[in-house]
Amino acid sequence: MSNIEFKDLTFGYGDNLIFNHAQINIDDRWKLGLVGRNGRGKSTLLNLLQGKITTDSSITTDKNFVYFPQLLTEEDFNDKDKSKKQNTADKYSVESLSVKITDRNSQLTYYVLNELAEFEQWKLERELSLLKVDLEILWRPFGSLSGGEQTKCLLAILFLDEDNFPLIDEPTNQLDLESRKIVADYLQKKSGFIVVSHDRNFLDEVCDHTLAIERQQIVLYQGNFSTYEREKQLRDDFELAEDEKLRKDISRLKKTSLEKRDWSNQRENVAGATFVDKKVAKKQNQRAKSIEKRMGQEVENKEKLLKNIEKTEPLIMNFQPSHHKRLIQFENFSLGFTEKLLFQPIDFSLKVGEIAAIVGPNGQGKSSIFKYLSGDFSGEHSGFVQFPQGIRLSFVRQIYDNRGYLKDFATEYQLNYELFLANLRKLGMECKQFSQKIETMSQGQQKKVELARSLSQEAELYLWDEPLNYLDVFNREQIIQLLETYHPTMLLVEHDQAFVEKISNQIINLKDT
Repeated sequence: MSNIEFKDLTFGYGDNLIFNHAQINIDDRWKLGLVGRNGRGKSTLLNLLQGKITTDSSITTDKNFVYFPQLLTEEDFNDKDKSKKQNTADKYSVESLSVKITDRNSQLTYYVLNELAEFEQWKLERELSLLKVDLEILWRPFGSLSGGEQTKCLLAILFLDEDNFPLIDEPTNQLDLESRKIVADYLQKKSGFIVVSHDRNFLDEVCDHTLAIERQQIVLYQGNFSTYEREKQLRDDFELAEDEKLRKDISRLKKTSLEKRDWSNQRENVAGATFVDKKVAKKQNQRAKSIEKRMGQEVENKEKLLKNIEKTEPLIMNFQPSHHKRLIQFENFSLGFTEKLLFQPIDFSLKVGEIAAIVGPNGQGKSSIFKYLSGDFSGEHSGFVQFPQGIRLSFVRQIYDNRGYLKDFATEYQLNYELFLANLRKLGMECKQFSQKIETMSQGQQKKVELARSLSQEAELYLWDEPLNYLDVFNREQIIQLLETYHPTMLLVEHDQAFVEKISNQIINLKDT
């Protein structure tokens, strides 16, 4: 047994303080879930552990770390300083990658994985089989795989590493329910890891401790996510009650201070008052001002005690109902390549104001339906299709590469800039982050940019492909509230079963041929 210890951890970016004298001691046998709102420091904590960023604060550990997902962005390739700071024991460092992102997508999957890690082929095939992946995908271009298939391949090489301490960042993104269960079963048997996830059910299954980043501190809870949520709710309820009491005290003090000041002013300036009366009134006025000053200080002290309880605001959607009563109708419809269908033929129609969810295993063709509707599908289709031309579409993409400054990004997509920023702020992005380039933001913040873009576009039909990836529980509740308020016309792909059942009018289940 060994520990990972942070002593007096203080770190931030410019004026944005992420951790303020945080203290934590972690037993390396714990199955730790790392939680917190997007942009509050989860990725920063993982980067500190890996040595990708440095701090004067003490971080004590004898562990070497391996990070998931192992694939890096073009920004990482171009940033040589990052590779120098990378923990030398991390064999998935920038220097170990010889292919750039554009080349990687055209390479066969086997060779992409071989650039990321050393392994024996039979062991890789064993792990992929445990993840119920068709082994033929090893000999397909990596860029042709679905997001879920790519995730499973990266998980497979993570599972092959038995020497290093795993830092696992959002492993369930783009995975179907069956695959999430497979990953959860595996992690239940593993001794020691830190996993970041916004999937409550997944965290409940795999974690025995929870690390929560709260108000620039790292708070440890003994138990899974449900335990953390219950204990945090009790604490929040207590703090809300204390806040209410403080606010009443502040209001009373301010009122008393104002009354004393008005009373003393009236006594000092009363008509016909003698010199002695005015002198007495003046002394009373000075005394009242002294009392007012003390009350003002007390008000200030009490205001400092008010807690910053997490709150959310309703999102805004630029939905424009279509004059078409039915926007999509598929009869005996399927997609495929060279006479091989991706899924059994389906029949469904989507009317204005309805939300239809497409569900099914990874690689079954869910995202391909979106590509077909947008005109980007390169394969073949069968069956009858009715889809009006010229319908204004808005996408939330599963895989995206938004770049540049928000102002230029809004201009490029012809967005109402004020509405775009308002939705970003309501999603929890701080105003000082508006000056960052999108590619420098955390995964959660980048997903908020993608979602806010879609919300800000005028659209008759929304095609949302796994919109909940990287979003925290607060954002998920906001989206549910949004959809229940606006009733947009939407075709949705999402693996969160509870979310799908709550917001959809119909569910289309894709089945293997």
